[in-house]
Amino acid sequence: MRKIFLLSLTLPLFLAGTGIDNVGLDNEGATFLILNHSETPVKKVALKDINPDLPEDWSDYRFIVLEYKTSTTQEIRLGFTTQRGYNELGIMSYVPGAWNRLVIPLNCYTQLPDPKTDLAAMWNTPRDLGWIKLGWTSGPMTRVDSVGIRIQNPIGTPEIIIRNITLTDNDPGDEYLEDSPAYDQFGQSIRMDYPEKVHSMGELRKEWASEQSTIDEYESYGYSKFGGYRAARLDGGTGFFRVAKVDGRWWFVDPEGYLFLSSGVNCVGIGKGGEVRNLDKQKELFQKVPWVVNWQKQPSFGLWNLVRRYGDNYWGPAIDMTLKRMQKWGLNTIANWSDSEMYNKNQLAFIVQLPDLGLEGGLMGLCDVYNPGYKDLIDKSVSSFVSNFRGNSWLIGYFVCNEPAWINNETRLCQLILDGEDKPIKEALKAYLETNGDSDSSRRSFVLDMFDKFLTAVSYSLMKYDPYHLNLGIRFGDPNILGEDLLNVCKHHFDVFSFNCYQLTPDRNMLDRTAKILDLPMIVGEFHFGSVDRGLGQSLWPVESQAERGVAYRYYVENAFSHPNFVGTGYFQWSDEPFVGRFDGENFNCGLIDVTDRPYKALVDAISESSRRLFEVHSGKLQPYDQKPINAN
Repeated sequence: MRKIFLLSLTLPLFLAGTGIDNVGLDNEGATFLILNHSETPVKKVALKDINPDLPEDWSDYRFIVLEYKTSTTQEIRLGFTTQRGYNELGIMSYVPGAWNRLVIPLNCYTQLPDPKTDLAAMWNTPRDLGWIKLGWTSGPMTRVDSVGIRIQNPIGTPEIIIRNITLTDNDPGDEYLEDSPAYDQFGQSIRMDYPEKVHSMGELRKEWASEQSTIDEYESYGYSKFGGYRAARLDGGTGFFRVAKVDGRWWFVDPEGYLFLSSGVNCVGIGKGGEVRNLDKQKELFQKVPWVVNWQKQPSFGLWNLVRRYGDNYWGPAIDMTLKRMQKWGLNTIANWSDSEMYNKNQLAFIVQLPDLGLEGGLMGLCDVYNPGYKDLIDKSVSSFVSNFRGNSWLIGYFVCNEPAWINNETRLCQLILDGEDKPIKEALKAYLETNGDSDSSRRSFVLDMFDKFLTAVSYSLMKYDPYHLNLGIRFGDPNILGEDLLNVCKHHFDVFSFNCYQLTPDRNMLDRTAKILDLPMIVGEFHFGSVDRGLGQSLWPVESQAERGVAYRYYVENAFSHPNFVGTGYFQWSDEPFVGRFDGENFNCGLIDVTDRPYKALVDAISESSRRLFEVHSGKLQPYDQKPINAN
């Protein structure tokens, strides 16, 4: 019989004489492997014990076909031992507690990811029943003899059962291998239960009505018209947002002259979450398929639930509810990626990102500044876009771009240019390397010079067409790896330094170092916390429960705002991601709102509490919240 391997990352069991840690037989004679994550980071089992027909040389195949069941939606690091070493990547299942067939392209192991403009696009690969996060290693899949798994900081007692591994030259497609559906009519997981789950339309309507009855009952948080603090006014204002340093601390200043700290959320919109990407390949997952579709013509449980709540004319009431929720919870900024229907109401401050700046995937998110027409391209794009906002007092400013993939990958970027078609940028690079020598440092210098030229063009056009709003810079993907040379380029162009930071809280030493080099106010463009107790993915910084999401939020935000240069956060994101994945596969439990249009109470209560404290925390009059979430690193 085929051996089935059960891989658990928490339960200890040690059996001597097997050649592999923790191997045993269950009552039916199936072989299983139990792993203790605390003992070793990776546990392995010989492939011949799973499928004796597997060859050692995988060079003639294109796909790995994995039949498995996992109890968790946490990221599983799946690796293989090869002739060159151990090679792994991440896999995430959309349906915990069910048998799935997941097909992994072998080039995910053998090649570095294709260059893209930003990090998520480059490293995430969507599938129909899960998604793949590519690894940092690659190489030939030869002399493959074992498979291994690990989970970083596992939540609960996750188990992974591998039923079979095969190879094929053709993609057979992912397949859900169960007879019953995985998601109910509301878009909730059927295979997972939790206290807040609704089981009937009556329950859901009762909860909606309860929220509706109290939505207009909220405190003002001491905010001015634009969300600044009425207790602290510098002057009569300029009519637009600006930045100022007061007694050694940076602040935004709102259009009326009040000190302002940006507490925002990304991707604010209505009916988000529960979209179905590939219905023809996923239909068996659903108890009922939504008849309401989004702008991409995808069936949407999120929109279907809004129709149930408000009727066919749901759009206006849903927008109104969203804005009231933000005001009730103390959120004063509609942050990046949000729907224009939200910020065009001019009820809350907002931030937007400049589009169409000539960024190229083949240049890993840089613009070809050796293209003779690049300045005209940027100028035309900026002119067209900012004309919509030039006189709008509610706009804080513009982000330039998001998580460019070239950061600390300058050597690879230069090689892409050298291996590419003949054009001016290639000739410029060749000439530069001939003069300065071909080394990692000279390649980095060339790329930073490109970056400086790009930022100069963007800054010039922004100042030319909209001198009233702030240049919020680039939302860098990892602030901890930014070198002083790169930061020195930034300080000549930005009004505010921005970065995305998925950590427990931004590292204090990093903030101090960045502030010393730049002396600019700083914003976190993205952060979040999620768990696996709703059947969704873990998020980029997982915690153990919905209650702990609230704890984590307060710890992150208050400790960040305690730094004298820190002036803003943008939580990612308003609604949970789709349970069968967004465009790049991600399906995180990261929202303030779930698919049934209900707030996560512990999280939004935490947001409210921090909103009451941020002014005094940033002023240095109040110590930040010091409770970390359970098992925080």
